[in-house]
Amino acid sequence: MFARHAEQVCTAYSESNGLFIQNTFLVIRDNNNAHETALLVAEVAAEKKGRNIVLLDMRGLTMVCDWFVLVSAGSTRMVKAISRAIDKGLSAKKISPLNVQGRQNPHWVLMDYGNVVVHIFYSRIRDFYELEQLWSDAPREHFNSDG
Repeated sequence: MFARHAEQVCTAYSESNGLFIQNTFLVIRDNNNAHETALLVAEVAAEKKGRNIVLLDMRGLTMVCDWFVLVSAGSTRMVKAISRAIDKGLSAKKISPLNVQGRQNPHWVLMDYGNVVVHIFYSRIRDFYELEQLWSDAPREHFNSDG
C-alpha cells in the first residue's frame, strides 16, 4: 500500500469580472510512487522518439512536485505526439493529469501529475530556457532507453 499524505494546501486566485476569487485546495501526493511515475513517463517519451530525457529530483528543493521529467522533441508535431502518448500511457495506469498547458501552441507542453511535472520541449525552446541550469542543485537521472 502506498503512503499517501497531504503535502500542502494551495491557494489560487483568479479574476472574474474585476473580482478576485480565492480557491483553496489540498494537494495529495503519493511520494512512494513518484519515481515510478517519472520513469514511466520517460519510457513512454522514449518510445515516441523523445530525446535528451532527464529526470530531476526536486524533493527538498520545491514543494511544487517531487520530480521533473524533461524531454526534447525535434518538431512541434513530435511535442504533441509525445504529450498525447504520455497522457494515454498514464491513463492506462489510472493516472490523470491535474492540468496540461501548451498543447495549443506546442513549443513547450507542461503536464502536471501532482508529484511529477513533465516538460516536453521543442529542442530550441529547451535550449533557451535551460531548466537544468535553473535547477542545477537538483540530482538528475539521464534516461537511457537502451536499458
